[in-house]
Amino acid sequence: MQFQSLGYALRWTLITIPVAVSIGSMVALFLWLLQGAIHLRFANKWLLYLLPLAGIVIHLIYKVAGKSSEKGNNLILTEITKPENGVPMVMAPLILVTTIITHLFGGSAGREGTAVQIGGSIAGTFGKWFRLDEHEIRILLTAGIAAGFGAVFGTPLTGAIFAMEVLVIGKINYTSLLPCLIAGIVGDLTVAAWGIHHTPYRIDIIPDSSYFLSDYLPVNLLLLFKVILSAIAFGLASYIFSLAIHLVKSFFSNIGKNKWLIPVCGGLTIILLTLLLGKPDYLSLGVDPEYKGAVTIASAFHAGGAEHFSWLWKTIYTAITLGTGFKGGEVTPLFYIGATLGNTLAGWMDAPVGLFAALGFIAVFAGATNTPLACTVMGVELFGSQYILFFAVACFTAYLFSGQAGIYTAQEPGIPKLFSKSKQKVPSSKE
Repeated sequence: MQFQSLGYALRWTLITIPVAVSIGSMVALFLWLLQGAIHLRFANKWLLYLLPLAGIVIHLIYKVAGKSSEKGNNLILTEITKPENGVPMVMAPLILVTTIITHLFGGSAGREGTAVQIGGSIAGTFGKWFRLDEHEIRILLTAGIAAGFGAVFGTPLTGAIFAMEVLVIGKINYTSLLPCLIAGIVGDLTVAAWGIHHTPYRIDIIPDSSYFLSDYLPVNLLLLFKVILSAIAFGLASYIFSLAIHLVKSFFSNIGKNKWLIPVCGGLTIILLTLLLGKPDYLSLGVDPEYKGAVTIASAFHAGGAEHFSWLWKTIYTAITLGTGFKGGEVTPLFYIGATLGNTLAGWMDAPVGLFAALGFIAVFAGATNTPLACTVMGVELFGSQYILFFAVACFTAYLFSGQAGIYTAQEPGIPKLFSKSKQKVPSSKE
């Protein structure tokens, strides 16, 4: 048994390492290009007015070069749970180029979707080169997700757990555990080796505060109660985000034969909203400030670093961008939405701003992707383990209140979040 385990571990290590190095290298290239594109738009604000034209270009790229690739993350999830035609090799370069175009001209999107699609595409290609069978290719595709996610955010353990948890709601299959762990670590190390650095986030030290139970309990129950209330709001924000993207896609799906008009309408709407608001805070990634005092993810960790409805505006911008055919991920906008909502709730509840921004950061993501365990681990990897109890409470509560669906339509329904007593089977003593 132990020799079989050793052989299995060695084989998958040898298979996974070159795949993860390739994914990490392409993710590093993507992050470098993305940073350059965002700052190029900062220096040339007129680029925003070309967003409708950029949308047409993206539409034509997928129409000509890769129709199946347009399904994005959902295609990869489908190929893992219900394999059909495989993940095309062309998906990786297509999503890289089109995501850069989206951000260069101001579209509100993220980067996780791009990294996951890069990971799935490269993993699928290596699976064919290595002549793996269908089951092994499914494992390697899952590892590809882990490598892409771990590499793009600098969270290798989160990447491994996310890849396994995201496939089926409420269930985790540990078949691909070792390849996912290897892929997440190697992908992250590869990005670091290329000299790419991730944005650091820090929770300010929370001073000890006493209340009538402080001498008896190790946890501040009042603060925990505030965390639970906020987590409910984070779950609802996840639901609103997922619903908004689906509604925008549904609305524009009936536009007629001229599908190129969909991104044009989306681009024009983004331009109009930006002009009406008079500031570009909700464009693109939301990580680097375009001007001093701009609302960003980092600013949300400090008092006064977000406006009351920053989270809602980012939801609207991202739903329009992704719902009308522009490319990128959903996760970084979810970080923005969660952090700014946490900032607002902290002000209303007289709670620690940095902590609640961090809770929103991971909990809104947990609710939208139905991955509370991965997001709890992400909290530890990004912010440290001191507040792991609050991380877990926030993520699992948000997961419960985010509805049954999420941003990935191909996510398999597993165990319902809420059980009806009439449908539960009580095991007998003979079972």
